[in-house]
Amino acid sequence: MTGNDKSAELDLVTIGRASVDLYGQQIGTRLEDVGSFAKSVGGCPTNIAVGTARLGLRSALVTRVGNEQMGRFIREQLAREGVETRGIVTDPDRLTALVLLAVESDSAFPMIFVRDNCADNALCEDDIDEAMIGSARAILVTGTHFSRDTTEAAQHKAIRIARSSGGKIILDIDYRPNLWGLAGHEAGGSRYIRSAHVTAKMQAVLPHCDLIVGTEEEVMIASGEEDLPAALRAIRAHSSATIVLKRGPMGCIVYEGVIPEDLEQGIVGKGFPIEVYNVLGAGDAFMSGFLRGWLRGEPHATSATWANACGAFAVSRLLCAPENPSWTELQHFLKNGSPERALRRDPVLSHIHRATNRRDEYPLMMALAIDHRSQFEAMPGATPAKISAFKRLAVDAAARVAAGRPGFGMLLDDRYGRDALFAAGQQKLWIARPLEAPGSRPLKLEFFTDTGSRLVEWPIDHCAKILCFFHPDDPEELRTAQIETLTGAHEAARRIGRDILIEVIASKHGPVGDDTAARVLAELYAAGLRPDWWKLEPQATEAGWRAIDEVIEANDPWCRGVLMLGLDAPADKLADDFARARSARSVRGFAVGRTIFADAAKAWFAGTMTKEDAVNAMADRFGALVTVWQGSGGGDGR
Repeated sequence: MTGNDKSAELDLVTIGRASVDLYGQQIGTRLEDVGSFAKSVGGCPTNIAVGTARLGLRSALVTRVGNEQMGRFIREQLAREGVETRGIVTDPDRLTALVLLAVESDSAFPMIFVRDNCADNALCEDDIDEAMIGSARAILVTGTHFSRDTTEAAQHKAIRIARSSGGKIILDIDYRPNLWGLAGHEAGGSRYIRSAHVTAKMQAVLPHCDLIVGTEEEVMIASGEEDLPAALRAIRAHSSATIVLKRGPMGCIVYEGVIPEDLEQGIVGKGFPIEVYNVLGAGDAFMSGFLRGWLRGEPHATSATWANACGAFAVSRLLCAPENPSWTELQHFLKNGSPERALRRDPVLSHIHRATNRRDEYPLMMALAIDHRSQFEAMPGATPAKISAFKRLAVDAAARVAAGRPGFGMLLDDRYGRDALFAAGQQKLWIARPLEAPGSRPLKLEFFTDTGSRLVEWPIDHCAKILCFFHPDDPEELRTAQIETLTGAHEAARRIGRDILIEVIASKHGPVGDDTAARVLAELYAAGLRPDWWKLEPQATEAGWRAIDEVIEANDPWCRGVLMLGLDAPADKLADDFARARSARSVRGFAVGRTIFADAAKAWFAGTMTKEDAVNAMADRFGALVTVWQGSGGGDGR
């Protein structure tokens, strides 16, 4: 398939539903008994827009969302995923659709569609941007949006524009009887109810299509036939399109031309035997994989194999759009497979999935570290209230230096930094928060041994930070105990969906050389730790940084990078340390604390410095370090 001009601005425009999915996090229970939900974007065309964008296609979505928090969430998340959002209309009068879902068993997935007069059901012809549709190589229309006169008219307008501009038409039959008014609110999981009305609507679309995709039930509703071979032949009588029959764990079959007597004689894509965890969203992931091949001119067998692999990822994981694989992840799976039938339990695939689908990227990070606790407690005149107030002043200083620019952050703690955390979040600063009990060796956690129950309360973009005093020549028993605690925190962060930063200080407990830090990282990698960030001491030579680069690149090419810590060094020494750190490929910036805040804190606690002067002093020192870093080459975003 070639589509229209390959220089088209977009590969694909999807049209139709956009919702916020609320997935029950307790598995094997009724929706009535679910206690907590995970939130994600949803709706067939929305999921496909995300899935194809992750696989490298230039995708866009046409829909409506409400003028409220859920509508903004959909728009913002799609932008993060790389989906073009200019076709999303904000409806001032209607709410964004919601869907509540549960995994009751491996064959029961109850759901409730909250779509009464929802925003995407108000999509109309005026919402179809002729220039955007005309710029796309293909558009995807969805069955549900032929259920209402206004949304039907909108999709038919898009079909006319695409056809006149040489674009291809894709139909995802996407049959939900509940959304056609054929089942009650409690029957959201129903997949098939025969309806002459639905069949008539589908048959009016079939002749315009170049690709038609559906399950056995969807093929039957589109054709009006109750027998699968007859259904496929009825569709062929209406359309010369490529037909893709989705068969769940059996893979799929692609039909071109005459439907064969033996249906297995179509083009069969390789299937992947995996554990079925949740089938919801599997069809959208399947479509994403197929379109990645079809829109790039791959043989049908290749497109079908990619589709089946993407569907396998989806059914093995909980959510819809967030579980779609990246192109890197898909290629790794196709090349290496997995030892796990439950792909969500494969640590390598899970790491690649997280790392290649991150919420935000930080090519540069300059952070004011003020997560210290015991150091503040030891300062004369310090009280819990004063420490808290001072940390709040530090946020003002960091925000002044950042001035709204990306690449700035703070390290803040839960014990004294609660008010500061709120303020830093409002300033859009990157935030990392400590888990360790200050100064503990062997490493212990602060507050809770159950890290997961703590992390679940944190904002999704807050990074867990854990400091470990770890020397490669420590006794084996000590190293083993520390790795066990690090592993628990690492696994909790992964399960809850938070980044984790591991800070390593070796110099306090033994001699250090050019290979010391690299040896520590190699041991932690060998133990299965793959943190998003490392925070490491300055290296005395560029050879030390080269050794770190080599270990990181050999073990985790998706690591966000290294932040250099300061160890209360004077500013002139840090300037030298920065210059050496800049030689490292893995260093992304710095996280420095006492060099910036210590003098101001002592003076403020002693009553010899005003709040304004304290903010000015910290801003001056932080700003000076930023200037030094950028002057040493840090302005290139590395």
